Amino acid sequence: MTTTRFRGFKILGWCAAILLVILAICIVVMLTFDWNRARPWLNQRVSEAAGRPFAIRGDLSLHWLRPQEEQGWHAWIPWPQLTAKDIVLDNTDWAKTGQHMIEVAQVTFSLRLLPLLEKKIVLPELQLDTPLVMLERAADGKNNWTFPPSAPSKWEVDLQKLVLAKGTVRLLDPLQKIDIKANIDTLPITSKEGYGIGWNVAGNFNKAPMTGSGKAGAVLSLQNSSTPYPLQASVRVGKTAIDIQGNLTKPSDLAALDLRLKVSGASMDALYPLTGIVLPATPPFSTEGRLIGKLQGANSSWTYEKFSGHVGESDLGGTLTYIAKKPRPLLQGNLVSNQLRLQDLGPLIGADSNASKANRGATKMQPANKVLPTEEFNTERWGSIDADVNFVGHKIIRSEELPIQNLKADIHLNNSLLSLTPLNFGVAGGNLVSTIKLDGSNKTIKADIALSARHLKIKQLFPKLESTRASLGEINGDAALSGTGNSVASLLATSNGELKTLINQGTMSKFILEAAGLNIGNVVLSKLFGDKQVKLNCLASDFSITHGLMQTRTFLLDTDDAIIDISGQINLANETLALNIRPKSKGLRIISLRSPLYIAGTFKNPDVGVDKGVLALKAGGAIALGILAPVAALVPLINLGSEQQTDCASLLGTVKLKPSAPKLTSTPPPPAVSAH
Repeated sequence: MTTTRFRGFKILGWCAAILLVILAICIVVMLTFDWNRARPWLNQRVSEAAGRPFAIRGDLSLHWLRPQEEQGWHAWIPWPQLTAKDIVLDNTDWAKTGQHMIEVAQVTFSLRLLPLLEKKIVLPELQLDTPLVMLERAADGKNNWTFPPSAPSKWEVDLQKLVLAKGTVRLLDPLQKIDIKANIDTLPITSKEGYGIGWNVAGNFNKAPMTGSGKAGAVLSLQNSSTPYPLQASVRVGKTAIDIQGNLTKPSDLAALDLRLKVSGASMDALYPLTGIVLPATPPFSTEGRLIGKLQGANSSWTYEKFSGHVGESDLGGTLTYIAKKPRPLLQGNLVSNQLRLQDLGPLIGADSNASKANRGATKMQPANKVLPTEEFNTERWGSIDADVNFVGHKIIRSEELPIQNLKADIHLNNSLLSLTPLNFGVAGGNLVSTIKLDGSNKTIKADIALSARHLKIKQLFPKLESTRASLGEINGDAALSGTGNSVASLLATSNGELKTLINQGTMSKFILEAAGLNIGNVVLSKLFGDKQVKLNCLASDFSITHGLMQTRTFLLDTDDAIIDISGQINLANETLALNIRPKSKGLRIISLRSPLYIAGTFKNPDVGVDKGVLALKAGGAIALGILAPVAALVPLINLGSEQQTDCASLLGTVKLKPSAPKLTSTPPPPAVSAH
């Protein structure tokens, strides 16, 4: 028994000795082996996997490290550290950025040995010294960074730290109109933020010059979620400037990106090429807030939290969240403006000046002979995102201090259908309520619009008027329109529907019309009544609209002195006027009505004159035009309830019906009727 046990110990001893000898031989071989002999084999394997030539042209060497981050017995197992110099990977044969896609002066990485038993390649640290990377996409969409697919591997790669030194990255993408180059350099780590590398970028993005610079941490920890990676950047693309500063936590998952973001530019729609988010055309803007990013695959989201800033001369604040989802991402949130200047809304429908258009980069200017905005909406972007955004404007300001408060708009974009349901204003003691739907799923927009105005007090519309000159009347109105076109002008040029208005118990004077900006009305009033205060018992109008041609069905003004009948057409397609106005004196009152007038010409250059033969007062059309002009002819008309009592009830029979917009037809518009 003793002899047998002794033989067993002897065999175990020899086996251990043999293993130690083999290990010693392996260590000696690894220490003394010329690893440059392995370069041809490595070059061939990588070239086959990449589908293009790869080469380690410099020395390939191996060193051993004592792990500093390990504990226990793991600390006694050394890490091999491999260093390769002068590495190149060839570019695709169609590339224009040079022979090599990647050049690296030196690559150094360490390796944990024990995880290899579990088919895991754990790289505690990868160092890249002076990398040069050329990323390129061709006009047909193919790129040089996509390699041939390979069979699934049972091995896992775990990179834990990335250290960058000097380097250059260039991106050339004709599809996105990008040609930029970024240079990276090391920095002394002296700040408490821990910046270790600096970078600068220059080139062109979407045909606009691009410049920028920034800082980042020297060591990118891809595993330690408690170690923040500092980021700072200032980038300018054309007239758009972006500044960020903050931290990235757990970069391997991009789980938390917490930044302070400042954005400014000539127009918000210029952000689309940079962000992929559809925003409207605006005056110059600037915002600042907290940007929180959670990039979790299909559940990724970005939140621009509690930002504040200005758009034109209006303030703007709120919170917006971008959610990555299928079939389209979603933008949702709430926006608030405490002081909203009416003029700052002009770019949304292309109603701003040509100087403003040029500043925000619009490609087409407003023709000098046109009043209705001709700038087209870019519907190609509408299908890229959905949106549910609520906007509240607590006070709207214009130069005449129009008293509009409590603007509320619920903005929805769903599969290229843009709707404002509702778009509500509190105006002069009354309300203006509307619903607008624009279908941009086809090349030409289809629009449906309904508006309703109730109890707008004329005196509150012009609060600075002297009480003796104030108009005490009330405005009510309704409109329903449908049309096709990609601009306000083209939508109105094809519009069909009805438009009705009522003004009762008011007064009119040249002074009031001047305050309202109705210059044509000044001429009309002066020619009819001179320059005196005129009591208005009622103004009732009823227009039919067919293919952009507004035809009067009823348009009557009842004053103490006369009843004024207006007839004719307003052509929204070519912006021309053809209206006849005939005053009829009441009873035996001694008044000095001027000769009947006509109004012809265009919206831009109306022609007002006396027509003694036809009794046509076209200038009276200025009342309708004055109502239409502020929102490009989309203004409410009346639907009176049975409780409404006026001094001109006999005039209201035709305007008490709810207006409606018929379905669109292909029938061409009728010719305009001459006013003479």
